[in-house]
Formats: sequence, structure tokens, C-alpha cells
Amino acid sequence: MFVCEQVLTSQGWRQQQLIKVESGIITAIDDAPTNHGYTVYQGQLVPGFIDVQVNGGGGVLFNQEPNPAALQKIMEAHREHGTTAMLPTLITDSYDAMCDAAAAMKTAKQQGIPGIIGAHFEGPWLSTARKGVHSAQFIRPPSAEEIALLSDPELGTLMVTVAPENVSPAVITQLSDAGIKIFLGHSDATAEQVNAALDAGAIGFTHLYNAMSPLQSRAPGMVGVCLARDCYAGLIVDGYHVDPQACQVAFRAKGKNQMMLVTDAMALAATNAHEVPFFDTRIVREGDKLTTPDGTLAGSCLTMIDAVRNTVRQCDVSLADAVQMASLTPARMLGLDHLLGSIDVGKQADFMLLDSELNIVQLWQQGTAIRKDI
Repeated sequence: MFVCEQVLTSQGWRQQQLIKVESGIITAIDDAPTNHGYTVYQGQLVPGFIDVQVNGGGGVLFNQEPNPAALQKIMEAHREHGTTAMLPTLITDSYDAMCDAAAAMKTAKQQGIPGIIGAHFEGPWLSTARKGVHSAQFIRPPSAEEIALLSDPELGTLMVTVAPENVSPAVITQLSDAGIKIFLGHSDATAEQVNAALDAGAIGFTHLYNAMSPLQSRAPGMVGVCLARDCYAGLIVDGYHVDPQACQVAFRAKGKNQMMLVTDAMALAATNAHEVPFFDTRIVREGDKLTTPDGTLAGSCLTMIDAVRNTVRQCDVSLADAVQMASLTPARMLGLDHLLGSIDVGKQADFMLLDSELNIVQLWQQGTAIRKDI
């Protein structure tokens, strides 16, 4: 048990709270007694972050090392920056790579690697017109084998990004009925195609604004439909992918209950390295911006704590709202909010202590305290 000066619960901030954790679960949150002998933490206790789009980190890219050891390394690298749960993300690749990634996820689940709660397949059923850094040679329509692979219930919580002009509403419904969270992205679809995909069971959009048909006055595109419809959306708030004012538009339109902060992190995230190989090219880091040599944005080296800081400092969003978009909202989207996403009794003890500059002072994952040096 310990006492914290400020605690962010799902009901808002609470002052001077006594937190009790047993077997990795929060069992009590109460006003601290006047006289006690417990450890007292000065600062703000917030829930651990949940990143639903993380391709790599700590020098590892999931596509290049689709195995449980790599997943653990990626998780540990991002945990240093506030992420206590994630969906490792496989970007567009071969069918064999998809099979290897699925096998790695099953093994990681069996091994109980902390924080690996599922997987995100970003592609390969995308649009070459809006492929971004994805390799065109692997972009393809769905096959029966791939649908069967992703529909395997042993994979656990699964998110799949598709382009609605290349994936029929019937397939979207089939995948949705299998429990898969279907997001729309890397697409040049018309508003009509996007609306049909949402009506068929898709529930959100992958990295809003980026690699999708834009909002125009007489052609709403993917961006317009996302802002207008009741759905989720991920957003990369790194100052490079989306202008802060465009971020503010999204936050105002969607609100904290539907917007999710994501990193789209590559292998360079949580490292000091400046270059890594990537398929038949390479990714180069200039400052905190990642591109291929031709200037194409290539994911990010963003971490979740930086995403939260940027949202607060650049987009005029409160800390409580920014944290919710990095924790409770993704947990709800995944259907895991009964266990993750907030500091409440009965939830997993994933949380961190922030100082006044939003630096991580201490972090707990599943009730285990992990000292930070950042």
C-alpha cells in the first residue's frame, strides 16, 4: 500500500489517496488517514498507456523479428516511456510473415509476456494509392487463407486495418463477427465506400489524416466521414504527421471518448540510433522525424509519454483528457476496459507517477514497481 498526492481515476482527480494492490489488481482506493506509516508519492498518478499501433522499438521491428523475444524487447523499450500494454503491429508483408507474426503472438500469449495484449495487422489489404511507406509488392486483396489466419480465436485481441475500396463490406462483416476490430486506413476510398464499411462493422480509423482521402467540401473522403460518424480514431501527435491545429479539430469533433493517441513507432523509437534497414530501403532519423531517403514519412520514433505531452502542450488539451485518450479509450475500443485503462478498484495495477513536468518518476506494471531513470 502507498499514498499518492493526486490520483487520476475514471471519475476524475482525487487527492491524498491510499492505494492498495494485491496480486497485481487494485483492491482499494480510499482517502488516506491523517496518521499513517505508508510511503507517500508526491506527484500525479495516472493509468498506464495502451498503444494500439506500435511497429517496433528498442531497435527491433516486428516485421523483421516476428518472435516472442522481439515482442518482449519492444514492450520493455516502450514501457520505459509509459506504455504498459500494446498491440504489436505487423505492417504489410508476405503471407509467411503474417503466419510467423500470428505464431509469435500465440506463443507470447502462452508465455504471459506482460503487456502484450493482442496484435494489429496494418495491411496487407490496403490501397497502393495511399500506401505511404508500405511495400506495394505485398499489397493485395484478402485471400481465404489470410481471413482464416486472422479469424483464429487463439490470437486474442486483434485489430486489422483495411482499405474499404479493396475489402468488401461482406468481408468486413465476416471479420467483425469473428471479434476482430476493423479499422480503415491507407485508403483513397470515397465517402460512400467508407460509410458502407462502417455500416458493415468497421469501428475506427488508423492514424487519422495520414494516408487517407482528405476532407473536401463536396467530397468528404475518409477524413470527413471519420469526423462526422460515431467511431474511433487513432492520431499521431508528434508534430510531423499532423499539424497541431488539425489535431485540435479532431479532438473537438471526436472527443476524449473516441480519439486515441498512438505512436506508429518504428524500431528507432526508444533508441538513440539514426538509421535502420527497412524492406528494400532504409529509415533515417532527423531530429524526431523518420523518413525513407525519398522523404516519405516512415512511422515515428514517438513514445506514448511524448504523445501525451505534445497533446497537452501543443493542442491545449487537459492532462486528464490526454491521458484518457492514451489509456481508457483504447481499452474500451478493445473491450478490455473491465481490466485496463484506468485507476479503479478491480483493474490491473498499471499506472505511473508523473512530476510537474510530466516526466515519469515511477511506473508499475501488473502491480510490480519498475524504477524509471528518464
